[in-house]
Amino acid sequence: MDELPDWAPRNIDLTTPSAARVYDYFLGGAHNFAPDREMARRILDLHPTAEANAQANRAFLHRAVRHLVQQGVRQFIDLGSGIPTVGNVHEVAQREAPDARVVYVDIDPIAVAHSQLILDGVRNAAVVNADLRRPKEVLAAPQLAGLIDFSEPVAFLMVAVLHFIPESDRPEDTIAELHAVAAPGSYLVISHGYDARLDAVGAGAAPPAEQLAGEGKEVLGVYRRADPITVRTRPRIEQLFEGWPLVEPGLVWVPQWHPDWPDGVGTDPSSSYVLAGMGRKADA
Repeated sequence: MDELPDWAPRNIDLTTPSAARVYDYFLGGAHNFAPDREMARRILDLHPTAEANAQANRAFLHRAVRHLVQQGVRQFIDLGSGIPTVGNVHEVAQREAPDARVVYVDIDPIAVAHSQLILDGVRNAAVVNADLRRPKEVLAAPQLAGLIDFSEPVAFLMVAVLHFIPESDRPEDTIAELHAVAAPGSYLVISHGYDARLDAVGAGAAPPAEQLAGEGKEVLGVYRRADPITVRTRPRIEQLFEGWPLVEPGLVWVPQWHPDWPDGVGTDPSSSYVLAGMGRKADA
């Protein structure tokens, strides 16, 4: 069993894996423990491209932030930010625009503790320990009041997090509350795990995971040791953008979203198992 490092909270459970720390492991980070690495290896045994898929999702986050800066956005709220490994949002945004302001939000104490360590002495960046399913609490956090001006456009980043939010928690309600406070010209960025075999299930509400077969069902079973996974159909993911009309190229496989070079899409973008899109709140 790993010894608890100096930066970690004293009350964390080292025996239970965390999806955030598994993701950190896939990205080459160092903020994970033995149960997380064991779970990651089990996932890789079932789904050998899982590590590459995590990296593709992280690359999408970087491209989305750069694109938003080019559109004039200078405020970012990263909801479910996880452990800020391999290119943090504030690093990407402030490299393009030094005046960019970033607030990270996460419920995982490890993610928050590491974010606080990284952000010590960094201007225009802060972290909030909060549950994105309680947007009123997130929006009322004093860390936001000091950095975010909701009279100006803001980008809400929900990257690789909504598939951990069950349908019973009504993620559309959270997104609607964000929409209500956002100025015209604000953006919503979502990436969401997806299996193309769900197309056969039909549109609407999230289908049960049992309707997946083989590798997909087995991977979900492993993940559920740490955090519940909610599978959603493509139309259901599109519904989450209500009030935020999608910008080009729409909701696409994550390598297809404004690739840095034509070959960056790869021969089979569906193998990423992640859909991604960006929506913009219309001007008043």
